[in-house]
Amino acid sequence: MDLNAVRTYVTVVDTGQFQEAAAALSVTQQAVSKRVATLEKDLGVALFRRPARGAGLTIDGQAFLPYARALLRAEEEAAASVRPGHRALRVDVIGRRLSTAGLLRDFHRAHPETGLDVMTLFNSAEAIAAVQAGTIDATFRALIVPGRQLPDGLAATVVFDEPLQLFTGPAHEFATARSLTPAQLAGRRIWMPGNAADTEWAAYYDELAATFGITIDAVGPNFGVEHLLDTIADSSTLGTFLSEQTPLVWPAGHDLRRIPLRDPTPVYPHSLIWRSDNPHPALAALRHHLTSAYPGRPATGIWTPQWAQPARAEHR
Repeated sequence: MDLNAVRTYVTVVDTGQFQEAAAALSVTQQAVSKRVATLEKDLGVALFRRPARGAGLTIDGQAFLPYARALLRAEEEAAASVRPGHRALRVDVIGRRLSTAGLLRDFHRAHPETGLDVMTLFNSAEAIAAVQAGTIDATFRALIVPGRQLPDGLAATVVFDEPLQLFTGPAHEFATARSLTPAQLAGRRIWMPGNAADTEWAAYYDELAATFGITIDAVGPNFGVEHLLDTIADSSTLGTFLSEQTPLVWPAGHDLRRIPLRDPTPVYPHSLIWRSDNPHPALAALRHHLTSAYPGRPATGIWTPQWAQPARAEHR
């Protein structure tokens, strides 16, 4: 349906005359008449009675009017959905209960007027492909996995180093420790059934295990964090790694222990990745918010894999 013709019809209704509609639309009266005639032909009905003066609606014209107005509103909403500054910013946070979702919530609190579409894509390959294609504006990732490069046209910057902690039940040998070094976990079994193959987090923990002689056990179905903590609470040998910022609630009887890791502290490096030609103003605001809040990576005292260092990081 020709929306110019629909707009002309609505303008005639609102002004009451073809001549007044022509003036409002900055076209000739002949053009108004032609557009209305074309619309009537397409619909197969007469929309106006044409007395000597004015332009009264027929019964069909009255029936069509609310739908015509809805069409014009839909046109405006469709244009606004992609107009710079109006479309919601689409950001992938991996999981809604992870710290990256918390980073985005903090941004929303600081910029409540900014529309956000929160996505949860599975792995870095899928997320980076979505950024390249423009189906999302940005993603929080550990950048890439070994053997892959950040594609041309994408930019990245480290926004948060997330410290890891050991989680154990009360019967575990390290349950009473105030802190541990990663080297003290050598030979110990760390159960992480969520470490799916070919993901950046599996690559991260594989390198952490190889560096410090830790055994990462990903065997078993992944029923989620609650099941993981239920199992660890009852075990004297199993522990797991979770982040300092992961929001967790468990039954009091579990008596789970969060034990900090020191000398060095393994940190999970979250980067923001986006298309360098993306003009969305909220993306610039998000980047500024994150880099302003991030204190910067210390020169010593932490551990992170070499492959997680962004090769094409944004200079700040």
